[in-house]
Amino acid sequence: MVEDSVNEPEGKMSVPHDGRKIIYARQGQSVVVHLWEDRTRGEEWVPVYDSSVLALIDDDFLRTTSNNAVDSGQRTFEFQTLLPGQYPLTFDKRLAWKYTAEDRRVFLVNVDSPPA
Repeated sequence: MVEDSVNEPEGKMSVPHDGRKIIYARQGQSVVVHLWEDRTRGEEWVPVYDSSVLALIDDDFLRTTSNNAVDSGQRTFEFQTLLPGQYPLTFDKRLAWKYTAEDRRVFLVNVDSPPA
């Protein structure tokens, strides 16, 4: 299974003791998050964020299996940072037939002001 990752140099990531992953970026930079998704099971990652401080600029799926019966791969979300500050970015793994999230990934985006 592919682990959650953040592309360099757009954002750097660390994991504090509470398990949230912290993404460091500058205002105006892109933050790219990769998550494993198995669409064969009906999985779909749904981002939850404040659109006034983060703008979703790309949402892509790269199929990584060669079997026609399996539809799984890497889901990539790209966000533009709009304002300096700390902002939660949560991804809920949803299944079409369930009312609650099956899994959740929680990030904290720490956005610094651009250099003067």
